[in-house]
Amino acid sequence: MEVTALLLSRIQFAFTVSFHIIYPSFTIGLAAWLTVLEALYQGTGRAAYRVVFEFWLKIFGLAFGLGVVSGIVMAFQFGTNWSALSKMSGPIQGPLLSYETFTAFMLEATFFGILIFGRSRVPPRLYLLSTAMVALGTTFSAFWIMVNNSWMQVPVGYAMQNGVAIPNDWGKIIFNPVVWVRFPHMLLAAYITGAFCVAATGAWYLLRGTYRVEAHVMLRMGLFLAAVLVPTQIFFGHLNGEYVHDDQPTKFAAIEGRWHDEQPAGEVVLAIPDSATESNAYEIKIPILGSLIGSMSFTSKEVGLTDFPQSDRPPVLIPFFAFRIMVGCGLIMLGLAWIGSYLSIKGSIERYRLLLWLTFFSFPLPFIATLTGWFTAEVGRQPWAVYGVMRTADALTPFLTTRAATISLIAFCAVYAFIFAFGTFYIYRLMRAGPAPSLDLSTTAAVPNRPMSLADVRPAPSVRHLVSGE
Repeated sequence: MEVTALLLSRIQFAFTVSFHIIYPSFTIGLAAWLTVLEALYQGTGRAAYRVVFEFWLKIFGLAFGLGVVSGIVMAFQFGTNWSALSKMSGPIQGPLLSYETFTAFMLEATFFGILIFGRSRVPPRLYLLSTAMVALGTTFSAFWIMVNNSWMQVPVGYAMQNGVAIPNDWGKIIFNPVVWVRFPHMLLAAYITGAFCVAATGAWYLLRGTYRVEAHVMLRMGLFLAAVLVPTQIFFGHLNGEYVHDDQPTKFAAIEGRWHDEQPAGEVVLAIPDSATESNAYEIKIPILGSLIGSMSFTSKEVGLTDFPQSDRPPVLIPFFAFRIMVGCGLIMLGLAWIGSYLSIKGSIERYRLLLWLTFFSFPLPFIATLTGWFTAEVGRQPWAVYGVMRTADALTPFLTTRAATISLIAFCAVYAFIFAFGTFYIYRLMRAGPAPSLDLSTTAAVPNRPMSLADVRPAPSVRHLVSGE
């Protein structure tokens, strides 16, 4: 494969977007969960909710900052590497990104300081409102990004004038039916990511025999939320499949590994697609199921990749395997959430150490599922930057040299590697140190709305305890 400015720019954008999405997918769900925790604390006065809240707030603050930094750096690429795309789609994508600033960033900037520093400075209900507004801000951010990306997937509400996409119906752009299946799908992915990170942390503390009260709060709430959210996510995943089937048939055929028309169509469970021979090696297929999944029919005809010119087909291997990895992660998470929730209700989950270990090691699964879901959507859209309107090769900055693209790719990799190393190290330190010792319920339960003082907390563990993990 020839190394070109186009290839390097695509690698760079894939790298930075994949890196950036790790943090929003974590903080969006965590912000919503923090709101639930604060509401539970103020409503019940149970000190464990407050301790867990303060612990995760520190992690949220760090991850939120890292997400902002990685997102700002990522945005520069639209001007440096993809200026032709920016020129063509700027009248649509520019306002959408501005709406994110005016809604999401405004809420986050207004209330984030109160969330971090205002516990003892504002009334409890205002503090709860501030927590909810930060969560709402992160949700707005996800919404506008998904509107933007969904327009690139299924462009509507525009007219081309002199090679520029001019919006003529913002209602169609914002209320595109595709948005309203893709946005909940992304939002649920973020909630599930937060739920499993919290549950995995609770399992880790129980395995170490530390912070048992707080660990049970994390484990139970994380697993219960995931037990409800994962099936809902599967439903919205099916709705996403319907829009791909109808609006992006080449992507759907690549995901299915279907090379030729079939009636009825089978469902390829596993195979090794071969573009050279336009066939699958070592194929495992379930008859008829492909028609049922694609068209909710036992007899429907499903199109194959050979119906389309090779120049209009996406690379098959990435969306084919990425989709199956995403589904596999989802099924594993569903099993863990249901089994763990059942044992937690019975009050016996701590005795099943194997399940605790599996829950602990499950924390990468939602990140992997989110990343492979994006790989499926974005690589499957190729060779289009804006589906059916602008090819990716035409979206590149004119006269961008291979040398310049190489230098920028190396620079981005170095910056992001530093951010990742820094963030991972300090988040691990916070988790290793653990939450503050349990509060004295006798002094806080009766007056849940008063500011907590140092007298409510037993002395923090010494440095030796933090290092040794005692």
